[in-house]
Amino acid sequence: MVGANGHGRSHRRVVAPLHAAGRLRLVALVDVRPIEDDPAAPVPDGTLVCTDHREMLRTARPDVVVVCTPPHTHLPIALDVLAAGADLLLEKPPVLSTAEHRELAAALAATGRACQVGFQALGSAALTELAEAVRAGRLGTVTGIATVAAWQRPDAYYARAPWAGRRTLHGRPVLDGALANPLAHAVMQCLAVAEAAGNGPVEPVRIEVERYRVRPIEVDDTATLRVLSRSGPPIVAAVTLAGEDFVAGEVLVTGTAGRAVLEYPTDRLLLPGDAGWREVPGRRGLLENLLDHRADRAVPLIAPLARTAGFTAVLEAVTAAPEPTPLGGDLVTVAGDGPGRVLTVRGINRLLRRSADEGALLSELAVPWAVPPHRTDLTGGEKPQRTATQPPA
Repeated sequence: MVGANGHGRSHRRVVAPLHAAGRLRLVALVDVRPIEDDPAAPVPDGTLVCTDHREMLRTARPDVVVVCTPPHTHLPIALDVLAAGADLLLEKPPVLSTAEHRELAAALAATGRACQVGFQALGSAALTELAEAVRAGRLGTVTGIATVAAWQRPDAYYARAPWAGRRTLHGRPVLDGALANPLAHAVMQCLAVAEAAGNGPVEPVRIEVERYRVRPIEVDDTATLRVLSRSGPPIVAAVTLAGEDFVAGEVLVTGTAGRAVLEYPTDRLLLPGDAGWREVPGRRGLLENLLDHRADRAVPLIAPLARTAGFTAVLEAVTAAPEPTPLGGDLVTVAGDGPGRVLTVRGINRLLRRSADEGALLSELAVPWAVPPHRTDLTGGEKPQRTATQPPA
């Protein structure tokens, strides 16, 4: 594992029972800081611990490497891992541009290695059931896909690492914003549903984004995003880390015959005809799936790099957008102090809910503080089509 502290500890907790069961052997941990203790992820005797991933690759000669480092370091580390002959579980976002995506894809083709991307929510049985319902026509023709999420992050969240809240670090893009990092799963779940609705990977033709912030950071903590694609329905994301009330994250799929809702962090699903929410158990782990794929290449990866190309295009458009518009004054409420201080935007939950329901950006809802979206046109002049996500009466 490269990046064994912080979020890397969650990967260590996945590895620990697999090591104990003999499914794999943890041979090395790499981090620039001393390895943090974790009772659920003890460091086995004989495990190499070092600060340089290249030294680890030479000494341990691993078969699989988990990379959980800051996003701007992913590509060079991944290329070293592939060149050393190992398969890869790469934390999301895998890379920060389409050019980097192509470079990594070329390295995978040249080496014949496998790369699984850390979008663990793609292993959800609830998502699979929703996609099957879409393909089976239970919603009719899908006219729109949207996601809404409202989280809170205290001041301590933006002090967790030197790259936290940054747009760039040491001249390289970082993009630690709501859309790119904590709520990236919400966007990726929408893209996965759009695959089912459009019968193939999403190819964006226009991306529109509005970004806002309540702190002196360089990235968004509140945003609305719309993705128009070549063949699938439009996708709208309405998210915040400055929410009034907690909304875990919902994916709304609207069709001519009804609407479905997936609460993706909890795997709760509501399909047309259901009496109420159903929890759909059964998530396939990304690391176990990668091990199965290594044993039998007929077993498909859940989150191969190719499946994330649409997300990378979204991320590149967010990177190109102007810095987020600051929000303040009476619009922002402050609670607590010190590292636990939380800022919230008045009325934001209601506005984001409207955005998702109507398939509209905040600027299209007559919100007085909203700004026009930044648009990235990928069509070469072709005008993309837009369909409202408003459910049928």
